[in-house]
Amino acid sequence: MVSGMERALRVARFTTFVYFILNGTLLGMWVVEIPTIENRVGISHAALGGFLVLLGVGAFTGMQLGGRLSDRLGTRTVVPLAGVLCSVTLVLPGLAGEPWVLGAALLAFGFGNGTLDVSMNAHAVQVETAYRRPVMSAFHATFSVGGVLAALAGAAAIGIGWGTAVTLAVTAGIGTVVALAAARGLLPSAPDTPAADGEAQGGKRAVPGRIWLLAVLALLIMLCEGAANDWSVLHLKTVLGASRSTAAFAYGTFAATMTIGRLLADRVSARFGPVAVLRHGAALAATGITLVALTPWIWAALTGWALFGLGLSGCIPQLFSAAGHLDPTAAGTNVSRVAGLGYVGMLAGPAVIGWMTHLMALNHTFLLPALFCATAVAAAGILRAPAPSGRPHAVEPSC
Repeated sequence: MVSGMERALRVARFTTFVYFILNGTLLGMWVVEIPTIENRVGISHAALGGFLVLLGVGAFTGMQLGGRLSDRLGTRTVVPLAGVLCSVTLVLPGLAGEPWVLGAALLAFGFGNGTLDVSMNAHAVQVETAYRRPVMSAFHATFSVGGVLAALAGAAAIGIGWGTAVTLAVTAGIGTVVALAAARGLLPSAPDTPAADGEAQGGKRAVPGRIWLLAVLALLIMLCEGAANDWSVLHLKTVLGASRSTAAFAYGTFAATMTIGRLLADRVSARFGPVAVLRHGAALAATGITLVALTPWIWAALTGWALFGLGLSGCIPQLFSAAGHLDPTAAGTNVSRVAGLGYVGMLAGPAVIGWMTHLMALNHTFLLPALFCATAVAAAGILRAPAPSGRPHAVEPSC
Protein backbone atom coordinates (compact mmCIF):
# COMPACT_ATOMS: atom_id res chain seq x y z
CA MET A 1 0.00 0.00 0.00
CA VAL A 2 1.31 3.44 -0.99
CA SER A 3 1.26 6.12 1.72
CA GLY A 4 0.20 9.69 1.06
CA MET A 5 3.77 10.93 1.55
CA GLU A 6 5.15 8.41 -0.91
CA ARG A 7 2.46 9.26 -3.45
CA ALA A 8 3.27 12.97 -3.15
CA LEU A 9 6.94 12.23 -3.68
CA ARG A 10 6.24 10.22 -6.82
CA VAL A 11 4.06 13.03 -8.15
CA ALA A 12 6.83 15.54 -7.38
CA ARG A 13 9.35 13.44 -9.27
CA PHE A 14 7.05 13.19 -12.29
CA THR A 15 6.38 16.93 -12.11
CA THR A 16 10.10 17.66 -12.12
CA PHE A 17 10.41 15.57 -15.28
CA VAL A 18 7.66 17.74 -16.81
CA TYR A 19 9.56 20.96 -16.12
CA PHE A 20 12.82 19.57 -17.51
CA ILE A 21 11.00 18.48 -20.68
CA LEU A 22 9.33 21.90 -20.86
CA ASN A 23 12.67 23.70 -20.61
CA GLY A 24 14.21 21.49 -23.30
CA THR A 25 11.21 22.03 -25.59
CA LEU A 26 11.18 25.81 -25.22
CA LEU A 27 14.91 26.09 -25.89
CA GLY A 28 14.64 23.61 -28.76
CA MET A 29 11.86 25.59 -30.45
CA TRP A 30 14.13 28.64 -30.51
CA VAL A 31 16.90 26.56 -32.08
CA VAL A 32 14.53 25.20 -34.74
CA GLU A 33 13.51 28.73 -35.75
CA ILE A 34 17.03 30.24 -35.79
CA PRO A 35 17.52 30.08 -39.60
CA THR A 36 14.18 31.79 -40.29
CA ILE A 37 14.76 34.49 -37.68
CA GLU A 38 18.31 35.08 -38.92
CA ASN A 39 16.96 35.55 -42.45
CA ARG A 40 14.16 37.90 -41.47
CA VAL A 41 16.34 40.13 -39.30
CA GLY A 42 19.06 40.15 -41.98
CA ILE A 43 22.14 39.24 -39.95
CA SER A 44 25.17 37.13 -40.85
CA HIS A 45 26.27 33.91 -39.16
CA ALA A 46 29.05 35.86 -37.46
CA ALA A 47 26.57 38.42 -36.11
CA LEU A 48 24.32 35.62 -34.93
CA GLY A 49 27.19 34.35 -32.81
CA GLY A 50 27.26 37.69 -31.02
CA PHE A 51 23.51 37.56 -30.40
CA LEU A 52 23.87 34.10 -28.93
CA VAL A 53 26.26 35.60 -26.40
CA LEU A 54 23.42 37.90 -25.33
CA LEU A 55 21.26 34.82 -24.84
CA GLY A 56 24.00 33.44 -22.59
CA VAL A 57 24.32 36.67 -20.63
CA GLY A 58 20.59 36.67 -20.00
CA ALA A 59 20.69 33.02 -18.92
CA PHE A 60 23.59 33.59 -16.53
CA THR A 61 21.79 36.54 -14.93
CA GLY A 62 18.57 34.55 -14.63
CA MET A 63 20.42 31.69 -12.96
CA GLN A 64 21.85 33.95 -10.27
CA LEU A 65 18.54 35.62 -9.48
CA GLY A 66 16.56 32.38 -9.81
CA GLY A 67 18.81 30.61 -7.33
CA ARG A 68 18.40 33.29 -4.70
CA LEU A 69 14.64 33.51 -5.20
CA SER A 70 14.35 29.73 -4.93
CA ASP A 71 16.01 29.84 -1.51
CA ARG A 72 13.98 32.83 -0.36
CA LEU A 73 10.52 32.03 -1.76
CA GLY A 74 10.78 28.28 -2.31
CA THR A 75 11.00 26.31 -5.54
CA ARG A 76 7.26 25.60 -5.45
CA THR A 77 6.71 29.30 -6.08
CA VAL A 78 9.63 30.08 -8.37
CA VAL A 79 9.59 27.07 -10.74
CA PRO A 80 6.10 27.62 -12.22
CA LEU A 81 6.61 31.39 -12.46
CA ALA A 82 9.95 30.80 -14.20
CA GLY A 83 8.22 28.35 -16.56
CA VAL A 84 5.68 31.02 -17.47
CA LEU A 85 8.42 33.64 -17.94
CA CYS A 86 10.46 31.34 -20.17
CA SER A 87 7.36 30.46 -22.21
CA VAL A 88 6.20 34.05 -22.69
CA THR A 89 9.63 35.42 -23.62
CA LEU A 90 10.01 32.69 -26.28
CA VAL A 91 7.58 34.71 -28.42
CA LEU A 92 9.85 37.77 -28.50
CA PRO A 93 12.55 36.54 -30.94
CA GLY A 94 9.76 35.55 -33.34
CA LEU A 95 8.48 39.13 -33.39
CA ALA A 96 11.87 40.80 -33.87
CA GLY A 97 12.37 42.62 -37.16
CA GLU A 98 15.49 44.60 -36.31
CA PRO A 99 18.84 43.43 -34.93
CA TRP A 100 18.59 45.50 -31.75
CA VAL A 101 15.11 44.12 -31.07
CA LEU A 102 16.41 40.58 -31.52
CA GLY A 103 19.22 41.32 -29.08
CA ALA A 104 16.78 42.56 -26.44
CA ALA A 105 14.49 39.58 -27.09
CA LEU A 106 17.30 37.09 -26.63
CA LEU A 107 18.38 38.75 -23.39
CA ALA A 108 14.83 38.37 -22.08
CA PHE A 109 14.43 34.79 -23.29
CA GLY A 110 17.84 33.87 -21.90
CA PHE A 111 16.85 35.35 -18.55
CA GLY A 112 13.66 33.28 -18.46
CA ASN A 113 15.52 30.14 -19.51
CA GLY A 114 18.22 30.62 -16.86
CA THR A 115 15.67 31.23 -14.12
CA LEU A 116 13.76 28.07 -15.02
CA ASP A 117 16.96 26.05 -15.38
CA VAL A 118 18.34 26.76 -11.93
CA SER A 119 15.02 26.69 -10.05
CA MET A 120 14.00 23.30 -11.49
CA ASN A 121 17.46 21.93 -10.67
CA ALA A 122 17.07 23.21 -7.12
CA HIS A 123 13.74 21.40 -6.89
CA ALA A 124 15.37 18.28 -8.35
CA VAL A 125 17.86 18.39 -5.47
CA GLN A 126 14.93 18.62 -3.07
CA VAL A 127 13.32 15.55 -4.67
CA GLU A 128 16.60 13.64 -4.61
CA THR A 129 17.05 14.44 -0.92
CA ALA A 130 13.60 13.06 -0.19
CA TYR A 131 14.22 9.91 -2.24
CA ARG A 132 17.50 9.23 -0.45
CA ARG A 133 19.01 7.89 -3.64
CA PRO A 134 20.37 9.46 -6.84
CA VAL A 135 17.70 10.63 -9.31
CA MET A 136 19.31 13.77 -10.75
CA SER A 137 20.78 12.31 -13.96
CA ALA A 138 17.41 11.07 -15.21
CA PHE A 139 16.03 14.62 -14.95
CA HIS A 140 18.85 15.87 -17.15
CA ALA A 141 18.16 13.09 -19.65
CA THR A 142 14.57 14.23 -20.06
CA PHE A 143 15.78 17.71 -20.98
CA SER A 144 17.03 16.07 -24.20
CA VAL A 145 13.57 14.57 -24.71
CA GLY A 146 12.27 18.13 -24.84
CA GLY A 147 14.72 18.90 -27.64
CA VAL A 148 13.41 15.95 -29.64
CA LEU A 149 9.81 17.11 -29.10
CA ALA A 150 10.79 20.59 -30.29
CA ALA A 151 12.35 19.19 -33.47
CA LEU A 152 9.20 17.17 -34.23
CA ALA A 153 6.85 20.05 -33.40
CA GLY A 154 8.92 22.51 -35.43
CA ALA A 155 8.91 20.22 -38.45
CA ALA A 156 5.14 19.76 -38.16
CA ALA A 157 4.56 23.52 -37.90
CA ILE A 158 6.66 24.14 -41.01
CA GLY A 159 4.78 21.37 -42.81
CA ILE A 160 1.38 22.99 -42.22
CA GLY A 161 2.68 26.42 -43.14
CA TRP A 162 2.79 28.20 -39.79
CA GLY A 163 5.04 31.23 -39.55
CA THR A 164 7.69 31.65 -36.89
CA ALA A 165 5.63 34.06 -34.78
CA VAL A 166 2.59 31.77 -34.78
CA THR A 167 4.69 28.67 -33.98
CA LEU A 168 6.42 30.33 -31.04
CA ALA A 169 3.19 31.91 -29.78
CA VAL A 170 1.39 28.56 -29.75
CA THR A 171 4.37 26.94 -28.03
CA ALA A 172 4.40 29.76 -25.46
CA GLY A 173 0.69 29.29 -24.78
CA ILE A 174 1.05 25.56 -24.26
CA GLY A 175 4.17 26.09 -22.15
CA THR A 176 2.35 28.58 -19.91
CA VAL A 177 -0.53 26.18 -19.34
CA VAL A 178 1.85 23.29 -18.56
CA ALA A 179 3.95 25.42 -16.18
CA LEU A 180 0.92 26.51 -14.18
CA ALA A 181 -0.91 23.18 -14.26
CA ALA A 182 2.10 21.22 -13.03
CA ALA A 183 2.76 23.56 -10.10
CA ARG A 184 0.56 21.64 -7.66
CA GLY A 185 2.77 18.58 -7.98
CA LEU A 186 5.90 20.33 -6.69
CA LEU A 187 7.15 19.64 -3.19
CA PRO A 188 6.47 22.33 -0.59
CA SER A 189 9.47 24.33 0.47
CA ALA A 190 11.46 23.02 3.39
CA PRO A 191 10.97 24.99 6.62
CA ASP A 192 13.54 27.61 7.42
CA THR A 193 16.50 26.38 9.42
CA PRO A 194 18.98 28.29 11.51
CA ALA A 195 21.81 29.92 9.66
CA ALA A 196 24.81 27.76 8.96
CA ASP A 197 28.03 28.20 10.86
CA GLY A 198 29.59 29.75 7.79
CA GLU A 199 27.21 32.67 7.77
CA ALA A 200 29.19 35.82 8.12
CA GLN A 201 28.40 38.84 10.21
CA GLY A 202 25.85 41.18 8.68
CA GLY A 203 23.56 38.37 7.44
CA LYS A 204 25.65 37.32 4.45
CA ARG A 205 26.56 33.69 4.18
CA ALA A 206 30.14 32.89 3.23
CA VAL A 207 30.43 30.81 0.06
CA PRO A 208 32.12 27.47 0.86
CA GLY A 209 35.31 26.92 -1.10
CA ARG A 210 33.95 23.55 -2.15
CA ILE A 211 31.20 25.29 -4.13
CA TRP A 212 33.77 27.18 -6.19
CA LEU A 213 35.71 23.98 -6.82
CA LEU A 214 32.52 22.31 -8.01
CA ALA A 215 31.82 25.35 -10.20
CA VAL A 216 35.27 25.20 -11.79
CA LEU A 217 34.79 21.50 -12.53
CA ALA A 218 31.40 22.31 -14.07
CA LEU A 219 33.06 24.94 -16.25
CA LEU A 220 35.64 22.42 -17.49
CA ILE A 221 33.11 19.65 -18.15
CA MET A 222 30.58 21.90 -19.87
CA LEU A 223 33.34 23.46 -21.96
CA CYS A 224 33.94 19.93 -23.24
CA GLU A 225 30.22 19.54 -24.01
CA GLY A 226 30.16 22.86 -25.84
CA ALA A 227 33.13 21.85 -27.96
CA ALA A 228 31.38 18.64 -28.97
CA ASN A 229 28.14 20.43 -29.79
CA ASP A 230 29.74 22.86 -32.23
CA TRP A 231 32.81 21.08 -33.60
CA SER A 232 32.07 17.35 -33.81
CA VAL A 233 30.36 17.49 -37.22
CA LEU A 234 32.93 19.89 -38.65
CA HIS A 235 35.73 17.61 -37.44
CA LEU A 236 34.48 14.61 -39.41
CA LYS A 237 33.80 16.70 -42.50
CA THR A 238 36.93 18.84 -42.72
CA VAL A 239 39.56 16.72 -41.01
CA LEU A 240 38.53 13.21 -42.04
CA GLY A 241 36.76 14.07 -45.29
CA ALA A 242 33.41 12.52 -44.39
CA SER A 243 30.27 13.38 -46.36
CA ARG A 244 27.74 15.77 -44.83
CA SER A 245 25.37 12.93 -43.99
CA THR A 246 28.11 10.85 -42.37
CA ALA A 247 29.53 13.86 -40.51
CA ALA A 248 26.12 14.46 -38.94
CA PHE A 249 26.51 11.15 -37.11
CA ALA A 250 29.38 12.63 -35.07
CA TYR A 251 27.02 14.82 -33.05
CA GLY A 252 24.29 12.19 -33.26
CA THR A 253 26.41 9.52 -31.56
CA PHE A 254 27.60 12.00 -28.94
CA ALA A 255 24.06 13.15 -28.12
CA ALA A 256 22.63 9.62 -28.13
CA THR A 257 25.21 8.18 -25.73
CA MET A 258 24.92 11.31 -23.56
CA THR A 259 21.18 10.69 -23.17
CA ILE A 260 21.55 6.94 -22.60
CA GLY A 261 24.30 7.52 -20.06
CA ARG A 262 22.15 9.96 -18.08
CA LEU A 263 19.33 7.45 -17.96
CA LEU A 264 21.73 4.90 -16.46
CA ALA A 265 23.91 7.15 -14.29
CA ASP A 266 21.55 7.27 -11.31
CA ARG A 267 21.72 3.49 -10.88
CA VAL A 268 25.49 3.55 -11.20
CA SER A 269 25.75 6.37 -8.68
CA ALA A 270 23.46 4.56 -6.24
CA ARG A 271 25.63 1.45 -6.38
CA PHE A 272 29.15 2.86 -6.65
CA GLY A 273 28.78 6.49 -5.50
CA PRO A 274 29.08 9.88 -7.24
CA VAL A 275 32.89 9.87 -7.01
CA ALA A 276 33.01 6.77 -9.20
CA VAL A 277 30.60 8.28 -11.72
CA LEU A 278 32.68 11.45 -12.06
CA ARG A 279 36.09 9.77 -11.97
CA HIS A 280 35.41 6.86 -14.32
CA GLY A 281 33.09 8.91 -16.51
CA ALA A 282 35.68 11.64 -17.01
CA ALA A 283 38.34 8.99 -17.67
CA LEU A 284 36.13 7.39 -20.34
CA ALA A 285 35.48 10.81 -21.86
CA ALA A 286 39.22 11.58 -21.92
CA THR A 287 39.84 8.27 -23.70
CA GLY A 288 37.12 8.99 -26.26
CA ILE A 289 38.19 12.53 -27.12
CA THR A 290 41.86 11.49 -27.31
CA LEU A 291 40.83 8.85 -29.85
CA VAL A 292 39.00 11.56 -31.81
CA ALA A 293 42.08 13.80 -31.72
CA LEU A 294 44.51 11.16 -32.99
CA THR A 295 42.63 8.73 -35.25
CA PRO A 296 42.65 8.99 -39.07
CA TRP A 297 39.62 6.67 -39.42
CA ILE A 298 36.00 7.81 -39.50
CA TRP A 299 34.65 4.73 -37.70
CA ALA A 300 37.16 5.22 -34.89
CA ALA A 301 36.28 8.91 -34.61
CA LEU A 302 32.58 8.05 -34.31
CA THR A 303 33.50 5.56 -31.60
CA GLY A 304 35.47 8.30 -29.84
CA TRP A 305 32.56 10.75 -29.96
CA ALA A 306 30.26 8.05 -28.58
CA LEU A 307 32.64 7.34 -25.68
CA PHE A 308 33.02 11.08 -25.07
CA GLY A 309 29.24 11.52 -24.70
CA LEU A 310 28.84 8.43 -22.55
CA GLY A 311 31.67 9.46 -20.24
CA LEU A 312 30.47 13.05 -19.80
CA SER A 313 26.82 12.08 -19.37
CA GLY A 314 26.78 11.61 -15.59
CA CYS A 315 29.35 14.20 -14.60
CA ILE A 316 27.33 17.43 -14.50
CA PRO A 317 24.35 15.93 -12.59
CA GLN A 318 26.76 14.77 -9.86
CA LEU A 319 28.18 18.29 -9.54
CA PHE A 320 24.74 19.94 -9.40
CA SER A 321 23.56 17.39 -6.86
CA ALA A 322 26.61 17.90 -4.65
CA ALA A 323 26.15 21.69 -4.75
CA GLY A 324 22.49 21.43 -3.78
CA HIS A 325 23.06 18.98 -0.94
CA LEU A 326 25.95 20.90 0.61
CA ASP A 327 23.53 23.27 2.34
CA PRO A 328 19.79 22.62 1.85
CA THR A 329 18.95 26.15 3.03
CA ALA A 330 21.00 27.63 0.16
CA ALA A 331 20.49 24.91 -2.45
CA GLY A 332 19.21 27.28 -5.14
CA THR A 333 22.01 29.79 -4.69
CA ASN A 334 24.71 27.13 -4.66
CA VAL A 335 23.30 25.36 -7.73
CA SER A 336 23.13 28.73 -9.51
CA ARG A 337 26.84 29.30 -8.87
CA VAL A 338 27.83 25.90 -10.22
CA ALA A 339 25.37 26.01 -13.12
CA GLY A 340 26.26 29.61 -13.95
CA LEU A 341 29.98 29.01 -14.24
CA GLY A 342 29.27 25.77 -16.09
CA TYR A 343 27.15 27.71 -18.57
CA VAL A 344 30.08 30.07 -19.15
CA GLY A 345 32.11 27.00 -20.06
CA MET A 346 29.42 25.79 -22.45
CA LEU A 347 29.49 29.14 -24.26
CA ALA A 348 33.28 29.45 -24.17
CA GLY A 349 34.03 25.92 -25.43
CA PRO A 350 33.33 26.54 -29.12
CA ALA A 351 35.18 29.87 -29.05
CA VAL A 352 38.26 28.41 -27.34
CA ILE A 353 38.48 25.58 -29.85
CA GLY A 354 38.00 28.06 -32.71
CA TRP A 355 40.81 30.25 -31.43
CA MET A 356 43.12 27.26 -31.08
CA THR A 357 42.58 26.29 -34.72
CA HIS A 358 44.74 29.31 -35.61
CA LEU A 359 47.63 27.53 -33.90
CA MET A 360 47.06 23.85 -34.71
CA ALA A 361 44.88 21.41 -36.61
CA LEU A 362 41.27 21.10 -35.42
CA ASN A 363 41.64 17.50 -34.28
CA HIS A 364 44.65 18.36 -32.13
CA THR A 365 42.69 21.06 -30.30
CA PHE A 366 40.60 18.26 -28.78
CA LEU A 367 43.54 17.37 -26.58
CA LEU A 368 42.52 20.37 -24.44
CA PRO A 369 39.15 18.80 -23.51
CA ALA A 370 41.08 15.58 -22.85
CA LEU A 371 43.23 17.51 -20.37
CA PHE A 372 40.14 19.00 -18.71
CA CYS A 373 38.61 15.52 -18.37
CA ALA A 374 41.85 14.29 -16.80
CA THR A 375 41.62 17.19 -14.33
CA ALA A 376 38.11 16.06 -13.39
CA VAL A 377 39.44 12.53 -12.82
CA ALA A 378 42.03 13.87 -10.40
CA ALA A 379 39.54 16.14 -8.60
CA ALA A 380 36.65 13.66 -8.35
CA GLY A 381 37.32 13.10 -4.66
CA ILE A 382 35.69 16.45 -3.91
CA LEU A 383 32.36 14.64 -4.12
CA ARG A 384 33.38 12.49 -1.18
CA ALA A 385 32.79 15.28 1.33
CA PRO A 386 30.30 14.27 4.05
CA ALA A 387 26.67 15.22 3.51
CA PRO A 388 25.27 17.93 5.78
CA SER A 389 23.36 16.82 8.81
CA GLY A 390 19.73 17.54 9.38
CA ARG A 391 18.33 16.45 6.03
CA PRO A 392 14.55 16.14 6.10
CA HIS A 393 13.08 12.74 6.83
CA ALA A 394 11.89 10.96 3.71
CA VAL A 395 10.31 7.70 2.67
CA GLU A 396 12.06 5.15 0.53
CA PRO A 397 9.84 4.77 -2.58
CA SER A 398 9.07 1.27 -3.72
CA CYS A 399 9.05 2.23 -7.37
